Amino acid sequence: MKLTYVANIRIPTEQAHGIHIMEMCQAFSLLGIDVELVVRNSEAEIKIDPFEFYDIKPIFRIKKIWCLDTVTFGRLGFLLELLTFSLSLFFYSLGNKSIFYTRDEVPALVLKVMGKNPILESHMGHKNLAMRLLVILKNRIVVITYALKELYVSLGASLDKILVVADGADVERFDINISMDEARQKLGLSGDKNIVLYKGTLIPWKGVDTLLKSAEYIKTPNTEIVIIGGEPEEVEKLRKEYVSKENVKLVGRVPRRETPLYQKAANILVIPNSAKEDISKLYTSPLKLFGYMASSVPIVASSVPSIREVLDESNSFLFTPDDPESLAETIDKALNNSEEAKEKSRLALEKVQGFSWKKRAETIINFIKK
Repeated sequence: MKLTYVANIRIPTEQAHGIHIMEMCQAFSLLGIDVELVVRNSEAEIKIDPFEFYDIKPIFRIKKIWCLDTVTFGRLGFLLELLTFSLSLFFYSLGNKSIFYTRDEVPALVLKVMGKNPILESHMGHKNLAMRLLVILKNRIVVITYALKELYVSLGASLDKILVVADGADVERFDINISMDEARQKLGLSGDKNIVLYKGTLIPWKGVDTLLKSAEYIKTPNTEIVIIGGEPEEVEKLRKEYVSKENVKLVGRVPRRETPLYQKAANILVIPNSAKEDISKLYTSPLKLFGYMASSVPIVASSVPSIREVLDESNSFLFTPDDPESLAETIDKALNNSEEAKEKSRLALEKVQGFSWKKRAETIINFIKK
């Protein structure tokens, strides 16, 4: 079987979708599938080999196709880039008899009209014209939450054309045999503090503001909130805003190979998603969630439907979304009930075994073969 994964992105990218796409290409390849990742030829800011940057085995090909690099010129620039990428894809796919897989609606529509019958993976809950046409044309869709399935069924999608499969994790990457003290020594972190860790982007619906505001309500002594990730300008802005908070530390970006160490160095891992936007409340399936579960570190998470599709009270501590005091109270509870926290993290590790990238790829391939 040959599979062409089409992604209208620069590669490498700091965004989580880059990790997801590279992990899935690797997972498909490990199943014996001949995989080619097709991306745009825009120059990436990160001058590192993609396989090295993502710590991915070089067992599939990466092909860059031409398009106008105009995404920085606002909405018109983005549309121009999208149209030229889709035009290049049209010519590239002529005569290509592989299975096409993509997360982008317009390229999927181009492929569908060409008779390629692509599989579209949807993460965002888009209801644009291209998405609606794909539904009408009975295109196969992979979604990451049941709320997304309900959305597309409401738009007219057939139940047999939709597969729900959450995101995944490289469990072995995060389930490493290292103690908290050893991890902290390697990273130069304080050995005598309670570390509450968040990793990921700093866009508003991720709820990082709720986590930062919770710092003043945490009662457990010697507790520090550590945040890794975010664009440099975002990190600098938050540093200025929270410079007076002694229990807040903003690290910025770290190499992907170091994230398992940071997680093992933490007492608590936090997913503070907001309930104010549907993307966060209903549609997301955060990569960090599964990486957290695989680390055997207790999780404190926002009680929103998207997160509750995977987590519950048995394997995590849940708090009221967008409520800093509720988050602080839940952090205190997790820090001061070590046996309960240990049991929850054990059950989370047990559950995440079913969310490996390989199992996710197997489920999708079985869907494709139907």
